[in-house]
Amino acid sequence: MSVALGLNRPLVVRTTLVGDPGDLLARLPEAAPYAWIRHGEGLVAWGEAARVAVPPGPRRFEWARDWLSDTFGEAHVDDDVGAPGSGPVAFGSFTFDPDAQGSVLVVPRVVLARRDGRAWLTTLGEERLDLVTPLRDPGRIRYGDGSLTAPEWEHAVARAVRQIRSGRLEKAVLARDLTATAEREIDVRLLLSRLARRYPGCYTFSCDGLVGATPELLVRHTGETIESLVLAGTVSRGTDEADDMARGAALFASEKDRYEHTCAVESVREALAPLCSELKVPEEPELLVLSNVQHLASPVTGRLSAGASVLDVVAAMHPTAAVGGTPTETALDVIRELEGMDRAGYAGPVGWIDARGDGEWGIALRCAQIEGRGARLFAGCGIMGDSAPAAELAEAQAKLRVMQYALEG
Repeated sequence: MSVALGLNRPLVVRTTLVGDPGDLLARLPEAAPYAWIRHGEGLVAWGEAARVAVPPGPRRFEWARDWLSDTFGEAHVDDDVGAPGSGPVAFGSFTFDPDAQGSVLVVPRVVLARRDGRAWLTTLGEERLDLVTPLRDPGRIRYGDGSLTAPEWEHAVARAVRQIRSGRLEKAVLARDLTATAEREIDVRLLLSRLARRYPGCYTFSCDGLVGATPELLVRHTGETIESLVLAGTVSRGTDEADDMARGAALFASEKDRYEHTCAVESVREALAPLCSELKVPEEPELLVLSNVQHLASPVTGRLSAGASVLDVVAAMHPTAAVGGTPTETALDVIRELEGMDRAGYAGPVGWIDARGDGEWGIALRCAQIEGRGARLFAGCGIMGDSAPAAELAEAQAKLRVMQYALEG
């Protein structure tokens, strides 16, 4: 039995078309905002009609799918739109490690969405107006070391390199965290607005305090069609146009980065092939240029066998080689040995799903976990046999600057 509005009764859902709401993020009230925005389109939401902590373990995505099936299946739905993201929607965040606590699904009370020239409003239960207050600046930010200092993290990278050269594995992705403390309570809406403005091509997200702008689309599920964007191989932006182009060309020609990217693409191919009747994987990557870094990117498309939910695809794909390593189980062991921390939701799946099983899920990169005046920032790097610890530290610091900008403006 689903838990809705704190009671054992079905959800009552109403979706209607509305006029263009303008900036979706500007419509969010301060309390517990949810968001999934790219190029100004997507979903924002607030309130909680239903919430569940997903039990850890190898079957957690199956458990989540069944809970949603029960919750949405009992709902009374009046949907005038019938598009992906209309009707009842759940936002979710899953921990990177399947054995870690902290995965959550939330069915918001109000969802405001815009897609392909149409906008709609979904309400669950009685419609209420929620007060939109001005954005609050958090004031001065103080940073501190996370689980490892910079030298300690470089040492961990060196240890991973030695294990890769020994033949134990081909690649390991090591994450680094940084703590931040603000003068005043952090307004998640301010972070979202800064991220969406500066990184419009990324997926700006917020779910249960996990906030960020990820460039990596794990899967978009629309009907039987799925799309994924594989990112692996990174270089920082240049000091001018010529330097920028030279760095991009060097990244594209880098044997280390191309091999890292190939590992990531193959892991996605292996995960999706059993689920798909058709699968298209490009032979060569392309360059994805963001405001702070450039990535090697491969867009993958496919057609699912009938009846599969977006969560089935997420379960098959997570963790990809882009955030774990190759081979997966060995890489996860190395991560546990060397990182010295719980990643929580960092590098885990984050996104939304509707009652049809459609949805969009990304990998929670370029993100921070926000609680009151505190934040925990994350970044990670793919470590290969020829990785240089100092270069990997510089890459991690470049990635951390995304959330530092969100906090500082």
